[in-house]
Amino acid sequence: MESLDRKAMLGHKVRRFRMDTGLSQTEMAAQIGISPSYLNLIEHNQRPVTVPLLFKLGQTFEIDLKEFAEDDDQRLAAGLSEVFGDTLFEGQRVSEREIRELVGAAPAAAQGVLSLYQAYRQLWDTAQALAHREGGDGGIEASITVAPVEEVRDFLEGENNYFDPMERLAEDLWEQASLDRDALFAGLRDHIEHAHGIGVRVMPVEVMGDTLRRWDHHRRRILISETLLASGRLFNLAAQFVLITRRDLLDDLVARAGLAGDDAKGLLRATLAAYFAGALMMPYAGFLTAAKELRYDVELLRRRFGASFEQVCHRLTTLQRPGARGVPFFFLRVDNAGNISKRLSGGGYHFARFGGTCPRLAVHDVFRTPGQIQTQVAALPDDTTLFLLARTLDVSGGGRDPLQPRYAIALGCEWKEAKQLIYADGHDAKRKSPGVPGTVPAGVSCRVCERLDCTQRAYPPVNHRLRIDDTMRRTQPFDFAR
Repeated sequence: MESLDRKAMLGHKVRRFRMDTGLSQTEMAAQIGISPSYLNLIEHNQRPVTVPLLFKLGQTFEIDLKEFAEDDDQRLAAGLSEVFGDTLFEGQRVSEREIRELVGAAPAAAQGVLSLYQAYRQLWDTAQALAHREGGDGGIEASITVAPVEEVRDFLEGENNYFDPMERLAEDLWEQASLDRDALFAGLRDHIEHAHGIGVRVMPVEVMGDTLRRWDHHRRRILISETLLASGRLFNLAAQFVLITRRDLLDDLVARAGLAGDDAKGLLRATLAAYFAGALMMPYAGFLTAAKELRYDVELLRRRFGASFEQVCHRLTTLQRPGARGVPFFFLRVDNAGNISKRLSGGGYHFARFGGTCPRLAVHDVFRTPGQIQTQVAALPDDTTLFLLARTLDVSGGGRDPLQPRYAIALGCEWKEAKQLIYADGHDAKRKSPGVPGTVPAGVSCRVCERLDCTQRAYPPVNHRLRIDDTMRRTQPFDFAR
C-alpha cells in the first residue's frame, strides 16, 4: 500500500472519526491499546499514525485503510501554492518546502488559510466588477463567503465524489421495480405511475420550449422534453423522481454536509439527484465489472448502458466504493471559450481555483475534430504524469438553434493507472517513438505554472518579474528576470 510507506500525520482524520463515532479519547484509546495522552498527541499531529497502529484501527473499526491513509496533503499543498503565488505576497515568497511543512504540521490551519484567501478573492472580484459600472447595489458583504459552486465542489472532492446512500437507493429501486436494462425508461415510468401515482409524459418542444423537464405538482406529472435523446430522458426522469419521492433523504445528506448558504445547499441537492440518476442508469457492481472487462472503453460502455458519453465519463469518477474501486479519474468540462463549467478532482490533478486551465491539455483541441476522441500524455511541473482522453459532446437540446452550447470533456488519471485503459495502448510516457504521441509538458493554469518557456501563456505567472527588452523578441509571449 503506497500510502503506508511513510509515517502519516493523520491526526485530523483520527479526531474526526472519533468524534463521528461518539467516542471519548479514553474510550478510543482503550479499544486500540494506547494511552489517552498518546492519542491526544496523535490527534494534534505531534505523533504520527504508525503502520501497526493504522492496522489496529482497521481491525477495531470499520475503516478502509487505503482511503484513511491517503491524507489531504497534496490537495492542500496545491491550493496553498496558488495562494502564496498571488502578487499579494510579492516580496514574501513562501517556498514549497514551507508549504509542505505547514500542511503536515497544521492541516486545519492550512485549510483555514485557503478558505480565507477564497473569501478575499470573492471580495476582490466583486469590487472589481462594481468598479466598472456606475452605482451598485452592494453585494460585497455576501461575496465574502465561498461561492456556492466552489463550496459544493470542495464537498464533492472531500467525499471522493462517492455517495453510498444514493448507490444503495438505486440498487434497491432495481429490485423493487424489477427493472430491465433493455427497457429501463419504460420500467421506471411504470413504477412511478403505479407505485407513486405520478404520471410521466414526453412533451413536444412547442409546449416545453427550452425546459428539459418540469414537475407539474398540481397534476402530479413529470414532463420530459422531446428534444432530449433517450439517455437524457431517462436521466432527467430519474433525477426528478428522487427529488419528489426521497426529498427527506436528500435534505438529510445536504444537512450533514454543513454548507453555509441556501444556494449551495440547493445546488448540492440537485447534484445528489443527478448522482442518483447516474447510479440508476449504471448500477455500481455491474458497471464496475463492465468497465474493467472493457478496459474503460467509454464508447462501448455508453452503448451497453444506454448512456451518453458525458454520463459514462462522470459515472467513472464515482467508482470509489471501499473494497470495490475503479481507476481514480478526474473530470473536466469546458466550452469553446475555455470556461470550465464542471470539474471533479482526482487522479493526480488539482484544478486551479482561480482562472482557467492549461491551454496545452487536449480538451481544448477537440473542438477542431468534433465527435472524435483524442488522447494525451501530459507531464506536470511536479513530475506527475497524466493520461487524458478528450472529446466534444453531442448537442443535447436538439433542434437547429445555432446558439446551443458546445462543450468538450476530458477524463484523466495518473499514468501509472493508464495501463488499465484501452486508450493508452501505444502511448509511451517516457520517450517519443515514430508514430506514437509523445509527452506534452503541461500545467494547472498559467497563473501558477512555473514553465517560463511556454509559448502558449495567456498571462505571466505570479511572483515572477517581467523583463522588458526593446532589442529582442522571443517566441514566448513574456520574458522574465531570471
